[in-house]
Amino acid sequence: MTMHDDQIEWRISPGLTDYSQALAEMEARAAAIREGNAPELIWLLEHPPLITRGTSAASDELLEPGRFPVHDAGRGGRYTYHGPGQRVGYVLLDLDARGRDVRRYVASLEAWLIGALGRLEVEARAIPGRIGIWVDDAQGREAKIGAIGVRVKRWVTFHGFSLNVDPDLSHFNAIVPCGIAEYPVTSLAALQRNCGQAAVDAALRTGLPEFLQMLVPCRIRP
Repeated sequence: MTMHDDQIEWRISPGLTDYSQALAEMEARAAAIREGNAPELIWLLEHPPLITRGTSAASDELLEPGRFPVHDAGRGGRYTYHGPGQRVGYVLLDLDARGRDVRRYVASLEAWLIGALGRLEVEARAIPGRIGIWVDDAQGREAKIGAIGVRVKRWVTFHGFSLNVDPDLSHFNAIVPCGIAEYPVTSLAALQRNCGQAAVDAALRTGLPEFLQMLVPCRIRP
């Protein structure tokens, strides 16, 4: 499903999307956006089970080598798991036109995901010093429900986020997720919010205008 709104393409891919194919398409699309030959893109999808390796990944954080394919992502960050039941969002925006503020972009991305989870009756938060989206799990522990990993090339963003809807949480045992070993990983299903991908997509879509507004550059009036 593809929709265009405010010059941004909103795309939802059915089934499981090959990671290498998605990476190549992101690279090509980012270049086209930079040249003014394609609109910005928000692309929602799922991948088959795999591990992505960021530029800061340490080899000892891959706990079960060989369990899943490992892909060099070309983004910042460490090891991340992707798989069925997880909503992955690739966000390709032109920060040259939106203020060239990467820190604000990441904070706005976090706020967008927190707002979407709020619409699904899940109280989530960002925690200083720990990029990602956090909740209290069924045992009252701080747990990670969403990961963020971005890359900016010639001021066009790509990669983006993942939200755990109903993945096999045991798959995360193959890595130290995002280099953080002391906190568990959870999902909407584990929190008894069995809402499905369509509800997550709708919550993200509703919050899209607010997310884009957060990226509008602040101008100091004379």
